Amino acid sequence: MKNQKYQSVIFDLGAVLVDWNPRYLYNKVFKTPEETDYFLENICTSDWNEMQDEGRSLQDGTELLVTEHPAFEAQIRAFYGRWKEMLGGDIPGTVEILKELKDSGQFKLYALTNWSNETFPIALIEYPWLQWFDGIVVSGREKMRKPQAAFYQLLTDRHAIDKSQAIFIDDNLRNVKAAEAFGIESIHFQSPEQLREALLSREILSSPAVQQQQ
Repeated sequence: MKNQKYQSVIFDLGAVLVDWNPRYLYNKVFKTPEETDYFLENICTSDWNEMQDEGRSLQDGTELLVTEHPAFEAQIRAFYGRWKEMLGGDIPGTVEILKELKDSGQFKLYALTNWSNETFPIALIEYPWLQWFDGIVVSGREKMRKPQAAFYQLLTDRHAIDKSQAIFIDDNLRNVKAAEAFGIESIHFQSPEQLREALLSREILSSPAVQQQQ
């Protein structure tokens, strides 16, 4: 039976569908976890990375940090020079959910991602299931990012999404709260299993027993 309440399902990508983690690289670069932690918390920080996600060029972001922290030049340049080593593959349980939603034919599927426009083409090659989306809005391409309200507005305007009939999924609670403030019901992603339960409770996904009856 068609779900009458929801028309659109909007996914974040990193840490929801794509296993991306800088520690995969820097645990090889540094000798101890403590060195990795220090570097990612004080040098190549999340705030710094998000500026590239918002459209600053990888070169400009890199040179800025090299100037500020010359002792870490080699490690800073590795961030984008060896960026693919931060990819741990897709997250199978969530990709399976995405496929079930696609196969149901009931929903429009969208991705809203904070991602550099210079590295996103790599993801398009690595993850063929990105073609399942009806639309993908990439922060680096648009020069804005989550949690800015304008970024959610851009998505809904571009794809004529009725936000009262949409649901948004993101692992970052900051982005979830921003989506809810914008008027989109949201799920704070913690695991594929938790997401599946949340979608089952909203009848966005059907249980195996119901699927067999259909």
